[in-house]
Amino acid sequence: MTIWDAIILGIVEGLTEFLPVSSTGHLTIASKMLGQQIDDPAITAFTAVIQFGAIAAVVLFMWKEIRKYAVAWFRGLRHPEYRGEFDHRMGWFVIVGSLPICIVGFLARDIISGPLRSMWWVAVSLIVWSFFMVAAERLGSKSRPLEKLTLVDAIVMGLVQCLALIPGVSRSGATLVGGLFRGLDRVAATRMAFLLGIPALVGAAVFELPHALGGEVGLAPVVVGTLVSFVVGYASVAWLIRFVAKHSIEIFAFYRILLGVVILILLATSTITAT
Repeated sequence: MTIWDAIILGIVEGLTEFLPVSSTGHLTIASKMLGQQIDDPAITAFTAVIQFGAIAAVVLFMWKEIRKYAVAWFRGLRHPEYRGEFDHRMGWFVIVGSLPICIVGFLARDIISGPLRSMWWVAVSLIVWSFFMVAAERLGSKSRPLEKLTLVDAIVMGLVQCLALIPGVSRSGATLVGGLFRGLDRVAATRMAFLLGIPALVGAAVFELPHALGGEVGLAPVVVGTLVSFVVGYASVAWLIRFVAKHSIEIFAFYRILLGVVILILLATSTITAT
């Protein structure tokens, strides 16, 4: 992998990690277009590790909220009288909601980095999950702000997030859909999706770091890709929060369907190969 490859993939990661369009799917497509072997363990590890940049971006963007919840959570552990506060409970919501994808991701790690790394999976998942996004947008009441989040909401969003292990589904898209179906408004569902993404992305990046550094990719592309994903990711997070406050997420679904159809045509005509 060249430095230019790393820059391109870093841009793709930063742009798509928190948009409901599937960063893994787009990284798979971009890697394929760059001539990479998309099911190569070193490549799958690289795409996981550069998520560190996106993680840092969302942590920086939401630092005040994260700090507030963390302080309240620790305070509640020491002082029972604070355990009824929403900020303390929010700490538990993030922890409990993050457990499913950490467990499933670890147990299914060989399948995720192997058979599922196929352009067929990416294309079909992009299309199929788009219909869930449209349904969530049209059927969800979108009536509850983040302060009305419950433990059941966190569990449901955490379970749905596991589907994002399939390339093309989208982690943020999955959690966003789960939140909308539970009646959360778009901003609340999006912010919770950001929070649930931090433990999941950190776990995946830490687990894959030795594979990326020890493989054929090398240290320099990993560092460059991570830095680029941080810069682009911060802008992407800030834009998405403003966008969902006033606009439907259906536009992302239409884009996903179009992209999925194009990939299917390219695969069916043997213009590109699945791996």
